[in-house]
Amino acid sequence: MTSAGSVGGDDRLRLFLALRLPAAALGALQTWQHEHLRGVRVVPREHLHVTLAFLGSRPAGELEAIVGALREASAGVAREIRLAPERYREGRSVGMLVLDDEAGRATALAGDVQERLERLGVYRREGRPWLPHVTVARFRERPRLQPSPPPDRTFVPSDAAAYLSRLRPSGAQYEVLESVALGDVGGE
Repeated sequence: MTSAGSVGGDDRLRLFLALRLPAAALGALQTWQHEHLRGVRVVPREHLHVTLAFLGSRPAGELEAIVGALREASAGVAREIRLAPERYREGRSVGMLVLDDEAGRATALAGDVQERLERLGVYRREGRPWLPHVTVARFRERPRLQPSPPPDRTFVPSDAAAYLSRLRPSGAQYEVLESVALGDVGGE
């Protein structure tokens, strides 16, 4: 993890905010990927996450305020976010596991984060509703896979984080710049 303060203010950063997955969920997803996904570039275990907001290229000087918005929204999470793989879906260039968001808590957090980022003037919501998912594969042509989702394994995200995404010929490389706790996850 890099300290947010060590990034230069004039630099531009390709940023996104996401929920991080616990080790057990990462292991189960990794096993499922290798058993069911053929002919695609499997997303590495260390890159599996649930995106809350993709900000794209932003001035590094905005990072502190962006992390502050994530921290404030995450502190408001009063109960566990519980997610479970529901179905596999393919987009133009990615395969994803769509997640069941028990009680809508991840959706509420994503909405809160996005609203705070909009107020900062660093983000504009997409026209479609936020979809809780984990990108598990990338491809140039849709392979039209139809795997069953992993067995119902509900998981609780470990925390939320601001990520730096660096584009490389081999694919994007992600680095956690700062992580934040998810409120009082045991509270009523």
